[in-house]
Amino acid sequence: MSRFVVVVDTQWDFMAGEGALSVAGAAALVAPMQAWLSALQPADVAGVLFTFDTHFRETYAASPEAAMFPIHCVRDTPGWANMLDIALLDPAIPAWRIEKGVFDMWAEPGLAIEDARDPGAPSIPREAFFSRLAAQHTTDVMVIGVAADYCVRWAVEGLVERGFAVTVPAGLTRGIERQIDTVAAEDFAGRRLTISTSPA
Repeated sequence: MSRFVVVVDTQWDFMAGEGALSVAGAAALVAPMQAWLSALQPADVAGVLFTFDTHFRETYAASPEAAMFPIHCVRDTPGWANMLDIALLDPAIPAWRIEKGVFDMWAEPGLAIEDARDPGAPSIPREAFFSRLAAQHTTDVMVIGVAADYCVRWAVEGLVERGFAVTVPAGLTRGIERQIDTVAAEDFAGRRLTISTSPA
């Protein structure tokens, strides 16, 4: 049985110390995250999905995030770019991407998942994509990324609601106000979320 991997918002504005919305400690995660992704084996992994927090200067003021955070991750700027190099992921492992405009990758209707290596490939509606994973007996998902108490938390929520068992390696995520162990205890007690002390 293979697992799926979701990499949440590993973008310059969140991960770099000089980013517009830098998460404390996130810069130190880039190298171990890259090493972890590079070590994934095709026999064990059904695919990797990279999420991108995506905003536009002309519309950000009206977004839900504007009340809490300064503008960040403006599409096609350096701050929007992924700090992890997907070229180091084994080419036999499918790589996917999704752009989202709010914390919760499940909240916006009509979002589609795209091939991260081939922009010309047909996209797949988000819900159809995850339904297909479940139909293929991929029941376990590992989630890494930032921020543990915002976009990671909402990614986990949606996966659990869709019947997946989720594992988050504590060493491959950081939170803004709450770390992942606190998020798990306060928001997911008794649910299918495991916090791993090992990145494996």
